[in-house]
Amino acid sequence: MQRLAGVAAVVVLAATIASAQGATPFPTKPVRIVVPFGPGGTSDVVTRIVSPTLTELWGQQLVVDNRPGAGGNIGSELVARAPADGYTLVMATVATHGIGPSLYTKLPFHPIKDFAPISLLASTPSVVIVNPAVPVSAVKELIALARAKPGQLLFGSAGNGGSLHLSGELLNSMTGVKLVHVPYKGAAAALIDLMSGQIQIMFDTLPSAIPHIKSRKVKALAVTSASRIQALPDLPTVSESGVPGYEVTSWYGPLAPAATARSIVQKLQADFVRTANLAEVQQRLTAAGAEPIGSTAERFAAFIDTELKKWAKVVRESGARID
Repeated sequence: MQRLAGVAAVVVLAATIASAQGATPFPTKPVRIVVPFGPGGTSDVVTRIVSPTLTELWGQQLVVDNRPGAGGNIGSELVARAPADGYTLVMATVATHGIGPSLYTKLPFHPIKDFAPISLLASTPSVVIVNPAVPVSAVKELIALARAKPGQLLFGSAGNGGSLHLSGELLNSMTGVKLVHVPYKGAAAALIDLMSGQIQIMFDTLPSAIPHIKSRKVKALAVTSASRIQALPDLPTVSESGVPGYEVTSWYGPLAPAATARSIVQKLQADFVRTANLAEVQQRLTAAGAEPIGSTAERFAAFIDTELKKWAKVVRESGARID
């Protein structure tokens, strides 16, 4: 009996080794990454920057598939319901996995249970800008002015419930001031009114704002990220300007369907991080106004959980809602 048990153990071990040696590598066919917004946006740009490197690394095409609609919910749901084999991913953003779950009354997917985080790939900070005629040069002074003129200072955004709108609401919540939100049909329209003096304040994305900051058509007070940025190294953060803990970034990171095998998630995570750490990729991301990151899957999962809780409070206090 002992001899038979020993033989059986050897057979099992041999089979295990043979199986491991003959395991199918990943990927063996093109991988699709869904961008849940239209072409040309930052999430699309970030995805297309990393796509060629991953295609070369894998020897398989990383296909970028734009599926816009419903604030990113259409594309996200598509991936949540896709086969959990690693061949269909979604480029998640603060809109789809930070703000949206609290903003929409009916969400066709669960932002945590339906997905397996891979890596926080990059982020794009925003910047607090004001019309040059506004008599402030720092966030502390803006807060003081808002307290002296409650309900009189207007801030514009690209629309109700977006990250730029809720950036202002978060400042209201953390400081007790009342900046009044004015929604526009797009950031460009808000920016025009800011420069003409129709509104006083705007939280704008960095790539959009930098040309106007440099031409002095608007005045920059602070960036919304946790630390200063390479593009504007002398500009302080909101957090160090009198609002400790304030942080808002638009962020981007791939997710797989929830039941995807851990070995595949680990492979994807390693390859995305390897790509994000390449000098040429970092240069292209920085030129596009994005800060390269590249994180572990665990860190990305914790980050998403933090973002969901933060924005739930802001959405609730602002009263923003989309049915």
